[in-house]
Amino acid sequence: MTPAQRARLDIREKRHTGSTRGLAPGYVQCNLAAVPQALAFEFLLYCQRNSRACPVLEVCDPGSAEPRQLAPGADLRTDLPKYSVYENGRGREVTDVRALWRKDLVAFLIGSGITFDAALERAGVPTDRYRWVLNSKLPTVPAGRFRGAMVVTMRWLTPGQAIAATQVSSRFPHNHGAPIHIGDPAAIGADLERPLFGGAVPAVPAGMVPVFWACGVTPQAAALAAGVDFMIAHAPAHGFVTDLEADKFCTP
Repeated sequence: MTPAQRARLDIREKRHTGSTRGLAPGYVQCNLAAVPQALAFEFLLYCQRNSRACPVLEVCDPGSAEPRQLAPGADLRTDLPKYSVYENGRGREVTDVRALWRKDLVAFLIGSGITFDAALERAGVPTDRYRWVLNSKLPTVPAGRFRGAMVVTMRWLTPGQAIAATQVSSRFPHNHGAPIHIGDPAAIGADLERPLFGGAVPAVPAGMVPVFWACGVTPQAAALAAGVDFMIAHAPAHGFVTDLEADKFCTP
């Protein structure tokens, strides 16, 4: 059994219930967004137009919860530690969506920046702290009813680490790629007062700079803005571990 398969089994059997950061390092992780088939084309178009935030790695058949390309035999209804469920524009978090899964759902797996954490660590960039998911005011390109601002992941790094992180993450275009902004959070309207994940944001330590990446929570923000009647997604930082090895799914 590979580390990725072990991680999914531990999640399915509730031995691992927390964030997937640091879980099965070296394997590609994905964010989940499952929408009704009637909205699937609009959602795919939204992802195509906003590929930095929404790089699609697989689209499952309607009603199927098995990602046959990325992890044959896996079950998207049970193999994520926590889910965000949106109904009529309102969200809640659950740990199992088997009873909520519908025959008309089309599941999209979207590359996650957690994927390149192991590569960052090898380059001397720490990934175990100073990390938040935030709303921003960066606009996305609309598609049908999907629209709204980009969600971003902010990390605090030293200038040297920021350079290394930019070089490393640029090798992973299917997992958000290089940063979209470095420096003043106000320049992109990053909401430090109400982080979506990571706890309260204190004052940035001396000698560190904020570095921002596009985030795969963006589709959830678009769904809320659209008031979609139903959508199942991953909870922030609670992703899906695939069978792909990260170092084989990036540019040289």
